[in-house]
Amino acid sequence: MSRKVTKAIFPVAGLGTRFLPATKSVPKEIMTLVDRPLIQYAIDEAREAGITDFIFVTSKGKSALEDYFDRSVELETDLEAKGKHELLDVLKSTYMESGAIAYIRQHRALGLGHAVWCARRLIGDEPFAVMLPDDVIAADKPCLKQMVEAYEETGGCMVAAMEVPQEKASSYGLLDVKADMGSVVSVKNMVEKPKPEDAPSNLAVIGRYILTPDVMRNLETIDRGAGGELQLTDAIAEELRQNRNVFGYRFEGQRFDCGSKAGFLQATVAFGLARSDLRGEFETYLDDLYAVRQAQL
Repeated sequence: MSRKVTKAIFPVAGLGTRFLPATKSVPKEIMTLVDRPLIQYAIDEAREAGITDFIFVTSKGKSALEDYFDRSVELETDLEAKGKHELLDVLKSTYMESGAIAYIRQHRALGLGHAVWCARRLIGDEPFAVMLPDDVIAADKPCLKQMVEAYEETGGCMVAAMEVPQEKASSYGLLDVKADMGSVVSVKNMVEKPKPEDAPSNLAVIGRYILTPDVMRNLETIDRGAGGELQLTDAIAEELRQNRNVFGYRFEGQRFDCGSKAGFLQATVAFGLARSDLRGEFETYLDDLYAVRQAQL
């Protein structure tokens, strides 16, 4: 029987250069999607999946992340005095209990694998999740929860997977499938950003992982891979070379790449329309905008 997954690593050390100048002073993970920062979506998803220990791998300039999860006594007092109890409840939902969250510095930008490896001492000999906040997934049942439930049946390592257009496949880590069981696929190899002619499939790995502690040990020994960085994909592929099980999981839901400007805008529209308090006015605006654009053609 698989051990329960209670720890999650959030690699948030990136500089967010695609969103300059905004990210000159604001960490990308704090940028708001409708009225919640990207990191809050990831935290809420992790909590729904049973995660209790949250490990942030950060870098210089990310102190706003730490402040976000801390109490704001002055703001609490102000909301309480004004009788804004609903907003006060929203505020309190952002707090993290003392000891539930840890921050580790990644001093050199050596890739996702290196960022995960930085948290090795806090993981110990337990399975763990890795969540990339740039990947925001809208789903009735949170993506990581879907994966945890599947992992309880399979064990091993598990990565979230989705089919991508063939012309974009080489931008991802791709799965070479051994057996397809529907939602779950057994993996025989993983290739990080291959040339189009070398792509084993168009089934791409996206930013949700459940990994065994063996992957941490692999990160100690593997060489740097694509881009001269320590690739997490390569460390997971090493599990296959050691004849250990790796699975892909086709999650139910829609993934938005909020690491890109276009993906962030698409997510803003989708999440805005999903909100009952915003849908009417926002939908009317979009309909009017579309009508104007059509008239100009």
